[in-house]
Amino acid sequence: MAEPGPGPAGGEEEPGPGGKEEAAPAPKKRRLAAGERYVPPPRKLSTGVSFGAAHFAETSYYFEGGLRKVRPYYFDFRTYCKGRWVGRSLLHVFSTEFRAQPLAYYRAAARAGRLRLNEEPVRDLDVVLKNNDFLRNTVHRHEPPVTAQPIQILVEDNEMVVVDKPSSLPVHPCGRFRHNTVIFILGKEHDLKELHTIHRLDRMTSGVLMFAKTAEVSKRIDEQVRERQLEKEYVCRVVGEFPEHEVVCEEPILVVSYKVGVCRVDPKGKPCKTIFQRLSYNGKTSVVKCLPRTGRTHQIRVHLQYLGHPIVNDPIYNMEAWGPDRGKGGKIDKTDEELLKALVEEHRSKQSLDIFGILEEDLNSSAENKDCGNSSDCTKSAQADPINENSCLAKDTKDLERNDTAACPLNSDTNLETLEKNKELGSCEIQDGQTGEKSSEEKDPLCVECKITRRDPSPKELVMYLHALRYKGAEFEYCSKMPEWAMEDWEE
Repeated sequence: MAEPGPGPAGGEEEPGPGGKEEAAPAPKKRRLAAGERYVPPPRKLSTGVSFGAAHFAETSYYFEGGLRKVRPYYFDFRTYCKGRWVGRSLLHVFSTEFRAQPLAYYRAAARAGRLRLNEEPVRDLDVVLKNNDFLRNTVHRHEPPVTAQPIQILVEDNEMVVVDKPSSLPVHPCGRFRHNTVIFILGKEHDLKELHTIHRLDRMTSGVLMFAKTAEVSKRIDEQVRERQLEKEYVCRVVGEFPEHEVVCEEPILVVSYKVGVCRVDPKGKPCKTIFQRLSYNGKTSVVKCLPRTGRTHQIRVHLQYLGHPIVNDPIYNMEAWGPDRGKGGKIDKTDEELLKALVEEHRSKQSLDIFGILEEDLNSSAENKDCGNSSDCTKSAQADPINENSCLAKDTKDLERNDTAACPLNSDTNLETLEKNKELGSCEIQDGQTGEKSSEEKDPLCVECKITRRDPSPKELVMYLHALRYKGAEFEYCSKMPEWAMEDWEE
């Protein structure tokens, strides 16, 4: 089930971690007619931006092969009944909008007490949903690994925390990521909590990332952003010999898919501007300074692709799926749907779907399921509540290969019923990279991920050559070191 997206028709959202309920007298229950189900009124809630100790204690990290990994853990996805679900059965909603799992999974989850409606166990999936119904789904959650490179704190004072974000780390919880995010690592390992996101970087982009310690500071800097008083400087390594003279690109950018996180140049897109200046050329690739004057999603990456000099290891915009010219000049001889499918197929053939960061079911989900969050680069507003990290009920079975699905057929009620019969879950041994000892972990009989062995990405695959080098405002300037791959004498 989802973390709260838009609230229920006529209702309020569930609080994020740190959110506090307003004191209010308990509503009086009216007498119910025979067979009538009571639906409580929505609670009045105020949103929060912090995570508490209970959230940080959900699981722990371990390190292996240059990767930071999260031990699997149990997690509640929560959502109020969407307006379009009212009058439909829970079974119908699962079968039409949340097809990542077979219906047998949801039946077994209900028998195991993992599905709750208004905090009461769901025993009958034929129950018809009503306005303000509150749904909760407990899942065994697995997170993808990220780089083990530590987050370097550049500045910390009474107002700000500024870090040098490694590539592959999302800023805040989104999609499959929760503990493997900058927000959680800072909270768990540096005791830096209740931070306010001022801006964001794409998951694969490294560099300067700023957080405010108070809402007042966040609002003040946000005003500078809106007034375009914030100067941003990036550096990247691109394919080929970039022109020596300054290049200005003002091509409008259109989002192809919010869900997948893909954009392209299009006359119908939003206006934007990026200034480029070559810093060096080694005979094969160029290091380029980038000055974005607007802040569109993937702006630098899309403009470089349009200019014919995509970032060397960009997992989206330097792919054959865009055609022989890889999108140069905006030439894409595919529909948006064909492009997305071609990107997925190319990554599937390279066994790199996790690095691409999308789910195969994203392309097959219902058209009306528009509130599913983007799981690739977390392309949501920096001001969005970072707790609202998922908006799909079953987002935890990811990009399963067809042979994986065949290897663990979950369509069998007999297999799934083992959860109810087997109270003592098996153990899943994982080598702890820090201690060299094996750690015992719960293995959930209902969990598809527990039955699958995935190829870990190499640390090199988790680096994209795009780095936020400097952020300058009216009263501050924060810089990071030039990354190794941007040095003039660097070799692949």
